[in-house]
Amino acid sequence: MAEATAQKKYSCPACGAEAQWNPAKQALVCPFCGTTSPAQVELSATGEEIIKEHDLAAALRAIPDSARGWQARKISVKCQSCQAISVFDPERVGQRCDFCGSSALVPYGEIKEAFRPESLLPMKISESEIRESIRRWYGSRWFAPNKLKRAALTDTVRGLYIPYWTFDAQVHADWTAEAGYYYYETQSYRDANGRRASRQVRRVRWEPAAGSVDHFFDDELVRASRGVHPDLLAKVEPFPTEQLTPYKAGYLSGWVVERYQIDLVAAAQHARTAMDQKVHSLCAQSVPGDTHRNLDVSADYSGQTFKHILVPVWLLSYHYGRRAFQVVINGFTGAMAGQYPKSWVKILLAVLAALGAAGLVALLMAR
Repeated sequence: MAEATAQKKYSCPACGAEAQWNPAKQALVCPFCGTTSPAQVELSATGEEIIKEHDLAAALRAIPDSARGWQARKISVKCQSCQAISVFDPERVGQRCDFCGSSALVPYGEIKEAFRPESLLPMKISESEIRESIRRWYGSRWFAPNKLKRAALTDTVRGLYIPYWTFDAQVHADWTAEAGYYYYETQSYRDANGRRASRQVRRVRWEPAAGSVDHFFDDELVRASRGVHPDLLAKVEPFPTEQLTPYKAGYLSGWVVERYQIDLVAAAQHARTAMDQKVHSLCAQSVPGDTHRNLDVSADYSGQTFKHILVPVWLLSYHYGRRAFQVVINGFTGAMAGQYPKSWVKILLAVLAALGAAGLVALLMAR
């Protein structure tokens, strides 16, 4: 099992037990005596909290060993079912995967420890608020089976920190295209009765066009989680990166963390593809006229930087029949998205009701 060397112990100042991060109080709280203590963060020489942006080109050449590890003892296991790598405190005994519920967990060892996150969004939504939100969400799913609604399944909800990469870049793009301008001509024709008539026909006049676009990408997010369904994550985004806090191991005390499995190289490629698409769209919007064709874009990127961050989510993973489902809640904003089974009986009744209503309307109109 991979372990990181402990640098500091987050002990309760009153009784000495291990303190855990409490999202409701936004502080470290002792689970034994209830004492609250603030989570400390590293300060710069001037006393300011600074979140670093790392040079992307330099990092792709080599990531220093000093940037690796979790600054506290951690144990890693890999789920043989969903492939998520969970990182948690040694005192925690994990019997099942926090992402899919599978019991097929094996110790995970690394040749090199993971690149350490340097900033995160602390868990802000408490478990009691999450449980109530899930109950309301299930209550609003009309097509869900009644059995599922009654159970609400909130006893398996788990709070997790999942990995993201962020990328910044300044881009200058030159573009050329053919700009199209609409104009109309009057066209004569004969209608179905043989009578002569006229109509307006739209034409396009094409002219060459060129220009440039300057744009700054700030914290372009790339998901690095395999444990949470990507479509659900997309629905609970954004995670407000302007409110990131410098990384401190105390924030993770008592919580499970997912280790990234999309590495920096792959994440940088994903980010560049997304940036290229957005730059192409910005250039398309700059073409004058009513339409365009043959758009060619030449983009130059500079000042490329990145961060590895952690963001909080609450995750409900459950099985209904033979199928697996997830409900994901943004642990900072409360945004929710989920999957749920649908009752074929309710769907059939809805279809029959719609057909009956359509038939009644047709009957009344026929009278």
